[in-house]
Amino acid sequence: MTLARQTITGVMWNFTEQVGRRGINVLVTLLLAHFLVPEDFGLVAVTSAIILVASGLMESGFKQALIRMEHAGQVDYNTAFFSNIGLGVVAYAGVFMLAPAVAAFYEEPRITVLIQVGGILILINAFQVVQYAILSKGMDFRSLLLASVPASIVAGVLAVFFAYIGMGVWALLAHMMLYALLNNVFLWRRSDWRPTLAVSQESFREMFGFGSRLFVASTIDVVFRNLYVVVIAKVFYATIAGYYFFASKIKDLIVSQLVHSIMTVIYPALSTVQNDNEKLKDGFRKVLRLSTFILFPALAFLAALAEPLFAVLLPDKWMPAVPYLQILCIAGLLVPVHSTNLNILQIKGRSDLFLRLEIIKKAMLVLILSISLQFGIFGVLVGHIVASVVGYVPNSFYSGKLVNYPAKEQLGDFMPALFIAGAVGVATYFMVAMLDWPAYVELCVLGVLAVVLYVSLAYAFKMKALALAADLLAGVVKKEGYQATRQV
Repeated sequence: MTLARQTITGVMWNFTEQVGRRGINVLVTLLLAHFLVPEDFGLVAVTSAIILVASGLMESGFKQALIRMEHAGQVDYNTAFFSNIGLGVVAYAGVFMLAPAVAAFYEEPRITVLIQVGGILILINAFQVVQYAILSKGMDFRSLLLASVPASIVAGVLAVFFAYIGMGVWALLAHMMLYALLNNVFLWRRSDWRPTLAVSQESFREMFGFGSRLFVASTIDVVFRNLYVVVIAKVFYATIAGYYFFASKIKDLIVSQLVHSIMTVIYPALSTVQNDNEKLKDGFRKVLRLSTFILFPALAFLAALAEPLFAVLLPDKWMPAVPYLQILCIAGLLVPVHSTNLNILQIKGRSDLFLRLEIIKKAMLVLILSISLQFGIFGVLVGHIVASVVGYVPNSFYSGKLVNYPAKEQLGDFMPALFIAGAVGVATYFMVAMLDWPAYVELCVLGVLAVVLYVSLAYAFKMKALALAADLLAGVVKKEGYQATRQV
């Protein structure tokens, strides 16, 4: 199978996995919102932030290092496996001891046991890092789908049942833990790899040398990505944090749906041509055009239709989260652009630059957050937009140096989609404000009209991204591969 055919097959399987798993999670989240209160989501937001930071220590970049290694063998996999378990134990011990201090900081005793129980996730996930890396490296995203979707269904059903019988915040935590456990079981059933006791210090040094910088960068990213909810929960109160966390979760379901699907496949695919800058640039240009062409309208239309969407799907207690979601959607527009630039650094093996960028961007984020806090919760939300725009400058700098793909060319590749999606989104927003139709009618009619208008304008302006999307769809239907990426 050619790299192009393997890549497009992987993209479609991974996208299907994301659609299935995240689609189920959307449904579960909406159902849980009927039984739980915003404060419950706020408590889990703080708990998740602590656990995610510790999970970064457990993984320490070994997954990315394994995927990037051209000739990874049994010894390498063994070394990564036992290293992840050992680091997982250390991370969980740290979380367990830190929990009372976190609870005291928020003056919320329930956080102690939430963190100590939820931290078991770190140990569970330590067992799936190598399995996930092997399946991703082999671009076997079908197996990932057959592991994650059943796990999502079972975990979701049980979590909704727990919420229904009155378990409150524990239903949210149970959802996270059950999914991790079941996904782990199914991954091991789908993979033939099993650990042996043969390990290597040399292999550890090689992977840790690459992965450690990614770990530090990832930890910084996780800390600051969750800094907003941590600060909001402290400065304001748990209900506001719950609105923010819920809106962020809905937005992330859309963003991660596309960006994670593409980047998960593109990283191992383009790693095979990491020394050919011309092919890398061509591949990344197509990825950027295609991902922004799809994501921009998705976020723009979600923001425009947020009010009728909430009115149809959620109880009235969640309506205050509508403006949160709208602003976060705008802030999320540049995510695929950031991801593309950071993937260039990883594929070129420049984890040192990756770390340097994270430090620079997070320093800017602290400054922006400290200023925006003075303007209340909506000042903080607008600060998200400012941080995303400002962060693009350092992110795009090294892309011009490493593969000759500077910001000027990138802007030319994604600005047409941003302009059209923005224009249609604004028009849709004002239509919602002016019309007095039932919410479900506005959602259906205006949603369809927005999509039709966006595609029509893209066709009228002969956007290259539209041709890429058409080629992608035709390649899937005809099973002939994605012709637009044949040179990747």
